[in-house]
Amino acid sequence: MDSALASDGALYLRRSVRTAAKLLVVGHFAVGKTTFVGSLSEIRPLRTEETMTQAGALVDDLAGIDGKTTTTVAMDFGRVTLSDSLVLYLFGAPGQQRFTRLWQDMTHGALGALVLADTRRLEQSFDVMGLLEEHGLPYAVAVNHFDGAPAHPEEEIREALDLLPETPLITCDARDRISSTRALIALVEYLQARQAAPAGPAGPAPVPGGPAGHAAPYAQEPV
Repeated sequence: MDSALASDGALYLRRSVRTAAKLLVVGHFAVGKTTFVGSLSEIRPLRTEETMTQAGALVDDLAGIDGKTTTTVAMDFGRVTLSDSLVLYLFGAPGQQRFTRLWQDMTHGALGALVLADTRRLEQSFDVMGLLEEHGLPYAVAVNHFDGAPAHPEEEIREALDLLPETPLITCDARDRISSTRALIALVEYLQARQAAPAGPAGPAPVPGGPAGHAAPYAQEPV
């Protein structure tokens, strides 16, 4: 999918921009991260996709995935200008376990993350959320729509993922720009609310976004 805007004027950052924020788009293998970044980016997104090989089939779980022939081997990158003074940089991380070290490097300077999930493979989201918690990154969860995937009530998905009550849980279609925008807005609003919330005697809440049994210190780094 091409970038959201094709105008040459959208290629260059506005002179009025004063603040840039880094956000991650993460999730397990084949959950739609590349599509999500591509549907939102106002510039042609940077992609590092390579053709999947027979050797990769031995380590990547292709169960329930039809027609996937490429996979991200480094990252996706896109840009979204929110206002005359604020721009978001979106970094899509590869979903396979063998890219964990690269994944960890990408967390530096990030304000938060959007976790894409698939109702057919919800259990595969736990490793992703665990890495975010390990690095102290707050996150929201967006259940990506796949044709033929089972639909479940929000309460059941929240319970299955063991999310805290305040963690945003939304549904989206990564192929649709408006739907993806709503998911991104939910994350940004959540991060803004955390920034505005007064810290208690012990500082900010220790759990950045997810399962209460996997608390991690909040350690946001400056952009």
